[in-house]
Amino acid sequence: MRVLTVGEDALLIDLATAEEAQSWHAELLRRRGEGSLGPVREIVPGERTVLLYGVPDTAALRAELRGWTVAARAAGSGPLVEIPVRYDGPDLAVVADRWGVAEEDVAGLHTGAEHRVAFCGFAPGFAYMTGLGARYGVPRRAEPRTSVPAGSVAVAGPYTGIYPRSSPGGWQLIGTTSVRLWDLEREPAALLAPGTRVRFIPVPAGAGA
Repeated sequence: MRVLTVGEDALLIDLATAEEAQSWHAELLRRRGEGSLGPVREIVPGERTVLLYGVPDTAALRAELRGWTVAARAAGSGPLVEIPVRYDGPDLAVVADRWGVAEEDVAGLHTGAEHRVAFCGFAPGFAYMTGLGARYGVPRRAEPRTSVPAGSVAVAGPYTGIYPRSSPGGWQLIGTTSVRLWDLEREPAALLAPGTRVRFIPVPAGAGA
């Protein structure tokens, strides 16, 4: 673990694995919630980093963080969101082949795992969710699509993501949902935040999701 000073009032915690980054993010939120962290304006997780922004005394906090022992994130912690999905994506056959299963088995494997939002990015409301593990990692498409419909459920590498709006994208599309990931009339606007647990619920083809 490295703690790097970024600019005048930020620290970047650089971890070895994505799992460590999620554990550190959870611990930072816990300590801020109980009032033992000290003033930090924002805590922003990345794939293997956590950025602390708006730190009045970076030297003091940097020294404190180096002395922390952070336990692995507990399974089953964090709020749970259930998202219905129709597993009808155009890349279902590609993903099934990569996983070594029949197309109809993709939904079972995907819904059988509990996913967790590791970090957000790419577009407002887009969450990078872990849960499938390296065994079911798939590469991005060789040629990205110029337009991916909003609500497309996709996989790439070890992550699952849902496109919150129509945009270009190179992830493998395995399903669709009508759940709104980003809604400015909702508070908060993003349905999924780092640390949220996600369960995908299969719905029959042709049914609303």
